[in-house]
Amino acid sequence: MSLSAKVMVALKEAMKSKDQTALTALRAVKSAILLAQTESGAKEDLTEEQELKLLQKQVKQRKDSAAIYIEQGREDLAEPELEEAKVIEQFLPEALSEEEIAQIVEDIITKTGAEGMKDMGKVMGMASKELAGRADGKTISTIVKAKLA
Repeated sequence: MSLSAKVMVALKEAMKSKDQTALTALRAVKSAILLAQTESGAKEDLTEEQELKLLQKQVKQRKDSAAIYIEQGREDLAEPELEEAKVIEQFLPEALSEEEIAQIVEDIITKTGAEGMKDMGKVMGMASKELAGRADGKTISTIVKAKLA
């Protein structure tokens, strides 16, 4: 089942259960999917990689907004953002632990023969592609820096 079909099923369930937080989050995802489809110019479905990036972007936006709200002492605004992020995260594949990410990064470093920070771009490119949807870029970047330093 495609992401848009899964979102529609979840949207119907949220409507039936009158879950406003889920409705808001799912409508935003549906809107982002439609926007991405029209941007590509084709009426084809998005690739799985594009769907993962889209979902990660939605989650990141909400977490960033929540962080700003918390920083400004507005927990009342941060809470709905975090709840929406949780709703969207259920469509993402299971995230890897930092140990698993570190192992994959080490394998990539040995494959590429990277030595030091000058090779960070090469390692990050491969790691981002391999870990797409299972780890966020910030975590990958932190681990790559630690391994190459």
